[in-house]
Amino acid sequence: MTYTSFYYYLTAAAMLPVYYILPRSFRWVLLLAGSLFLYYHFCLGNPLLLLIFAFSLLVSFAAGLLLEKSEDTAERKKILAAGIALSLLPLLPVKLMEFTRGLGLNLPLTVLAPVGLSFYSLQIAAYLADIYNRKIPAQKNPLRYALFVSWFPQVIQGPIPRYAQLGKQFDKGPVYNDKLFHEGICLIIWGFFLKFMIADKAGIMVDTIFGSPALYPGAYVFLGGVLYSIQLYTDFMSCVCMTKGVSGLFGVRITDNFRRPYFASSVKDFWHRWHISLSQWLRDYIYIPLGGSRKGLERTYLNVVIVFAVSGFWHGGSPKFLFWGMLHALYQIGGSITGGKRDLVLKKIGLDPGSLAVRIFRAAVTSFLVMLAWIIFRADTLTGGLAMISSMFSIRNPWVLFDGSVFEMGLDAKDCLVLFLSVLTLLASSLLGAREKISAWVCRQQLPVRWAILLFTVVIIALTGTYGFGYKAQDFIYGGF
Repeated sequence: MTYTSFYYYLTAAAMLPVYYILPRSFRWVLLLAGSLFLYYHFCLGNPLLLLIFAFSLLVSFAAGLLLEKSEDTAERKKILAAGIALSLLPLLPVKLMEFTRGLGLNLPLTVLAPVGLSFYSLQIAAYLADIYNRKIPAQKNPLRYALFVSWFPQVIQGPIPRYAQLGKQFDKGPVYNDKLFHEGICLIIWGFFLKFMIADKAGIMVDTIFGSPALYPGAYVFLGGVLYSIQLYTDFMSCVCMTKGVSGLFGVRITDNFRRPYFASSVKDFWHRWHISLSQWLRDYIYIPLGGSRKGLERTYLNVVIVFAVSGFWHGGSPKFLFWGMLHALYQIGGSITGGKRDLVLKKIGLDPGSLAVRIFRAAVTSFLVMLAWIIFRADTLTGGLAMISSMFSIRNPWVLFDGSVFEMGLDAKDCLVLFLSVLTLLASSLLGAREKISAWVCRQQLPVRWAILLFTVVIIALTGTYGFGYKAQDFIYGGF
């Protein structure tokens, strides 16, 4: 079962009337029951996966209580270290196994990974660190704590919530919010649009290009890089929209995870806009504790390298992910070193660094650099990704983008037109805030008109999206991390 399955939404819909009938003080019990029920199905009922999940819950809950009770600094540090280490223990074998496979070592080992392991592990670590820093009190009720970690709309692939933002909403007991409820429905539909109309369609061509790189060199790689950049963004963004949407139906607010990342003016700016919950987690729990930018320039650059090494390892143990992380560290350090000089050059040639033309140029360059890193990220191996990038610069065959060759990679002209128009819709929405405006307009309509518009939109997506053209919906990309 996934976030796009009928069974998932049927379960959520069945919970809603009971949820709002219950007194506020008991609503969290239903949310916990629903979350554990769905997590059981996410894990396909595998008892070992459920035991691993329960182990992390119990250890981190106990560590939180001990951290709050202890007043001795040395003892609290030991409790924090032990609590995080034990809670993250199931994650390490998974990443190490990925790393050995990336090196070509096929060890005869089986590693069990519960669904959402990478996400809830960071969630737990942040919870314990915040208790240690006296930012939040420890949750005294183990069942309420289990709800915070297992909240079903976000447990599979984030965003990575903080207890101060999510847990306290459950403690208070969310109330019905008409605006949040109908915005939630619109967000769910927008998520389906991003997933079925863009991400899954682009993924068909991406799989073709990256699956046979020797057959698709040069301009094909550039096309594959652009499409994968779009696919990854819309795939992850669609899941975030569904997470926020379903949470909104229950009166629970979830933090944003993206802010128009491909409009970023630098790679540093990109990471302020992309996977915001992860970026902020790395900043608050890795970068700042290491000293941040407070201990000199060289130490700052070293801290940046460490942060992106952690980010790369979190995404996957394969060498290609570590290289991807180091490449982003290089981008940021290079941008920091050359930033002032680039502004001086622009002024000398009569260009205002803050002008629209310069901002567009910087966004284009940033997106291109990010795309090169995404090629490494998506390729089967590090050497394969580097070879693809090399062919993009060494083999000149731009005509394949215009002679109809693109229609031989899984999508015909009709499919490509739907994909192109859908990407234009996304671009317009990003530039003009069209989705928010349309959503607000729909919510102002009379109830019959409102539901007619929403149902019509769902039908259009069903007919022209992934299912409409007979393709099988792909799993969410970030669910694999």
